Amino acid sequence: MGQQETVATSLAGAVVEGVGASLAAVDAELARRYPGDPGTRQPVHTVYVPAESFAADTVRTWGESALAALDEHAPDAAAFARVLGLPGHLAEPVHARVRAKLEREPVEDLRIDFEDGYGGTDEDRDAARAARLLAGAWAEGTAPPYTGIRMKCMEAAVRERGIRTLDVFLTGLMDAGGLPDGLVLTLPKVTYTEQVSAMVRLVEEFEKARGLPAGRIGFEIQIETSQAILGPDGTATVARMIDAAEGRATGLHYGTFDYSACLGVSAAHQAGDHPAADHAKAVMQVAAAGTGVRVSDGSTNVLPVGPTERVHEAWRLHYGLTRRALARAYYQGWDMHPGHLPTRYAAVFAFYREGFEQAAARLAAYAGRAGGDVMDEPATAKALSSYLLRGIDCGALDAPEVARATGLTRAELDAFAAPRRGDLTATSR
Repeated sequence: MGQQETVATSLAGAVVEGVGASLAAVDAELARRYPGDPGTRQPVHTVYVPAESFAADTVRTWGESALAALDEHAPDAAAFARVLGLPGHLAEPVHARVRAKLEREPVEDLRIDFEDGYGGTDEDRDAARAARLLAGAWAEGTAPPYTGIRMKCMEAAVRERGIRTLDVFLTGLMDAGGLPDGLVLTLPKVTYTEQVSAMVRLVEEFEKARGLPAGRIGFEIQIETSQAILGPDGTATVARMIDAAEGRATGLHYGTFDYSACLGVSAAHQAGDHPAADHAKAVMQVAAAGTGVRVSDGSTNVLPVGPTERVHEAWRLHYGLTRRALARAYYQGWDMHPGHLPTRYAAVFAFYREGFEQAAARLAAYAGRAGGDVMDEPATAKALSSYLLRGIDCGALDAPEVARATGLTRAELDAFAAPRRGDLTATSR
């Protein structure tokens, strides 16, 4: 091994040390505020079900209803592909995977709704029943990967009711055996950072009361008002909300219709692709970038019901909105009806399968430092591996086929997707 060449420098060591010392506080702040993506699975959607109608078989019946809709309105792969405009080579694999998904795991994230969608008359009873049913489903292994409730907001008129429902629900889970790993709570209609701080205080007090580790309970912040995007002082309120959550915020969920109405958008034009929606979600996305908080798109209120022609129109709309969101890196959205499930999964599966071969080849070339027609950087390798991992997690891709195409194990993909800050090349082979 040859002797390493000595090169000349001009700066004294004390200068470098001084720069490091001057930036120590910034280094710590970067690590605290921008820890990066948690590396856990993100569901492709959230299904909302009114609390009073939630039952032990809700998830199963949603899957059965979605399969029945497919059988009635697109009975085979060719018919489904024609409706959605899927290319021929994707028709069969997407259709087969959609059916398998609806049979195996029709809902990835379930939210039992005690807010706008709630119409019950005994909220205490419904909250206790929701806890009992969910505890049973988690114990039996039949619960979706993520499940929880949307409580009422922190506005004065409904604040005490929302807090009580949260308490009843969490207490019921604790009494039934504890909080599951997939628990998700949603705080809606947040307008001021103080409301986020109040939610932090609530869950902190619950953790103390039940002997839970500090920080055990997180929550999503629902963005449904203009004040949540832009504050009276001109700042991006949503960024302050993430900070006010003190590390407990897990997601930012866009509320299509409340937000649109808040801005005066007429009912006929309230949709996820309205310019007002694009602006709000772009602000949310920038505020959340690097923080570990994930952004979710909203929903469409056009339901795929009625005669086949109307169902097909609604399917095309939902499919198009979902594909549009995925291209903008909104990897999660809301689904409000079982008929939305076929097109949710068709859009997600087509998105990952059509880009699979190119992404795998580019990542394999980067990992092996091989040549290619694209010169990728470490940040791109991170994006490529994240893309493949999301495809595996939702069922669009199979782990063995990704391993064959990339030459990488799941652990290696995870390492590329979540490198250490300031060391994006640390995971290179």
